[in-house]
Amino acid sequence: QVGGFAWENCGDRRDPVVLQSLSVAPDPISIPGSLRVSAAVNSGKTMASPLKAVLVVEKALGDLWIQLPCIDQLGSCTYNDVCTILDELIPPGTTCPEPLLTYGIPCHCPFKAGSYSLPASDFVLPDMELPSWMTNGNYRVRAVVSNGGEELSCVKLAFSLQS
Repeated sequence: QVGGFAWENCGDRRDPVVLQSLSVAPDPISIPGSLRVSAAVNSGKTMASPLKAVLVVEKALGDLWIQLPCIDQLGSCTYNDVCTILDELIPPGTTCPEPLLTYGIPCHCPFKAGSYSLPASDFVLPDMELPSWMTNGNYRVRAVVSNGGEELSCVKLAFSLQS
């Protein structure tokens, strides 16, 4: 489906971390604007450092899907340790930002096994200077999270952006 928000798990049935639900509004997503997100994740395993994330980001150009490069940590990038990035964004010892704090969702590694759910919550998307290749259009993303070569989770997203 092109032009509408969609998601699916793409790992095999043995992946310990599974996205159970995800909804995003509005559709298409507006930048700047407000984004309402709800999600539920079930983790059968503690996720600890180093937590590697590999993103493949594609943009529709007519009937073709073009893989976007990794530029300034945006696009099809490999993040060798998401835990370190989280520690840079939210220094250890500081409280997790809302709404994570209210719903008991951790923002630092290790992430303990269990079920996490985020009821519909609003996030402000600021007016950002996006690279020219990340402008209006239809996108799809495949994200694979692993630890020590073991795949923990795989999720595919499709969405539209408008600025």
